[in-house]
Amino acid sequence: MTFCAQVKGFARSHEKVADISSLLAVALLFATIWVAIDFQTLIFNWIQQSILLHGPAVILLLILDVFLIIMLLNIGSTRLENPDEAHNDRCFGTFRGRRHGGFNLGTAFHNWVQHIEQVNKKHR
Repeated sequence: MTFCAQVKGFARSHEKVADISSLLAVALLFATIWVAIDFQTLIFNWIQQSILLHGPAVILLLILDVFLIIMLLNIGSTRLENPDEAHNDRCFGTFRGRRHGGFNLGTAFHNWVQHIEQVNKKHR
């Protein structure tokens, strides 16, 4: 059993953990936005002190932040998947609608609406 399968199984059996991970992802997103706006001048002054050292550190911190947000959202979305579905071999994925439309904006919007309808059906 892979690590991804263990995490998915744990999140399915403990829905509160999945809900908390989704909540943490949203809280981390808004906290990141708040820190970036509120401490903007301090961050820019710190980067200007040594752009070769501090610039990549800020970029790596942002990459880590985005990775954590996506990871927490994926853990939270595993509770919506059925364990018997054919795409169970994938590690994580938010929803199938993103993979079916290419770059056509109308098709992407239609797939997104279908996804929201499916989520609403599962929560009724």
